[in-house]
Amino acid sequence: MSEPGADSRPAVADALAALEGGGCIVYPTETVYGLGVDASSASALGALLQLKGRDEGKGMSLLVTGLTAAAELVAGAIPPAALRLTASFWPGPLTVVLPAASHLDCRLLGPGGGIGLRCSSDPLAAELARAFGRPITSTSANPAGRRPAAAPAAAREYFGHRVAVYLDGGSRSGGSQSTVVEFSRGRTYLRRSGEIDAGALSALVKVEV
Repeated sequence: MSEPGADSRPAVADALAALEGGGCIVYPTETVYGLGVDASSASALGALLQLKGRDEGKGMSLLVTGLTAAAELVAGAIPPAALRLTASFWPGPLTVVLPAASHLDCRLLGPGGGIGLRCSSDPLAAELARAFGRPITSTSANPAGRRPAAAPAAAREYFGHRVAVYLDGGSRSGGSQSTVVEFSRGRTYLRRSGEIDAGALSALVKVEV
């Protein structure tokens, strides 16, 4: 995985400016490329849904810097099972779904009213999250029903000039996406298998498939 060097800084600055202006960016994660907008902007979220051709009600994950940032987006305390998993797998390819704070846009929430949170180990994604200071969407870079982009060129084929900035972190394997685990009413559910397998999760918490 490539480390951000000095020549990455202008691209990151451009991406931050695009986010501030309500635009959409493509950026690398440790699994596939993601589509990012300012999650606090209603108009940016609407444009993102249109770009992906995705219906409301399915939810969109958010990129965060860690547990402190995540806690601001969650209703109530983060449950102990979620703390155990994030302690082991954040930063990394784990998305946790927790009851959402009331101030979040309802279009971000999944069918059960939860918000997906992800702390990426990719250096460019981590730099973006730190520098922007607000949650950034972390939905995969593909139109609905298409394969997630594993390289900037693939994302460009999908979206062209409709995306303001493409951050290039090199090619990804194009294999698994992040593992998604939902915490609801004292229970833990595996919602999507991914880079972290069920066995690794079950070694730490009781997971229902």
